[in-house]
Amino acid sequence: MNLLKKNFTLLAVGFIFSSALFAGEAEDKGLQISKESKAKDLGWTDSSAELEMILKNQHGETSSRKMRLKSIEQQNDGDKSLTIFDSPRDVKGTAFLSFSHPKGNDDQWLYLPALKRVKRISSRNKSGSFMGSEFSFEDLTSFEVDKYNYLYMKDETIDDEKCWVITQFPLDKYSGYKRRIVWIDQSEYRIRKIDFYDRKDSLLKTLKFTDFHQYLDKYWRSQKFKMVNHQSGKSTLLNYTNFKMQTGLDEKDFNKNALKRAR
Repeated sequence: MNLLKKNFTLLAVGFIFSSALFAGEAEDKGLQISKESKAKDLGWTDSSAELEMILKNQHGETSSRKMRLKSIEQQNDGDKSLTIFDSPRDVKGTAFLSFSHPKGNDDQWLYLPALKRVKRISSRNKSGSFMGSEFSFEDLTSFEVDKYNYLYMKDETIDDEKCWVITQFPLDKYSGYKRRIVWIDQSEYRIRKIDFYDRKDSLLKTLKFTDFHQYLDKYWRSQKFKMVNHQSGKSTLLNYTNFKMQTGLDEKDFNKNALKRAR
């Protein structure tokens, strides 16, 4: 009987050890794939694009907004981006500036022309809706590897592309998400889909990236982002046009003063 208990204990210890080893391998694989996805998208310098944002409510009614987006890479820091609204009239002149950082809180500001003032978006409020869309302020920062823990889950094919499926756990205590499940294709390391789970670990939103184009013979960009909110029944579609890279943007195009003079 004692021998049986001893063998059972050894088996249990072996199972726990092998499970821990497997989990460690899955964490490392998830991290390495995410690092490679980030590394393959470095060096584009700056970019600009025109966007149409189509908002759809739970009744299927839609409204449209026109915007312009400018972005620039930073050495040893996250990307900077400036979004300017051109229409409709009630949001024209609204501008949003975002500074991503590899670690710590990102910096974000919103210029409201009706009030003629710049509003800083606090870290506690970044899970709020961006201009009434299904995108949060948190969704509008560049992906930074050190802001998550990782776990490789499985391989899965979506849109005829074989993908790695990786769970990313935000380290920021103010994140609106408990976790994100990300599909990264194995051919080009492009993110194809993200499932967002809220702080209660319920599926909140799904973001799909489609209509990929390649620029400078190296960098892939999706021309269509569709975010569906499973809890509210609403969705937001972003259509990108006139996308350009290395247009000559510099630091002076991305500061708080640029918000007020954005046209």
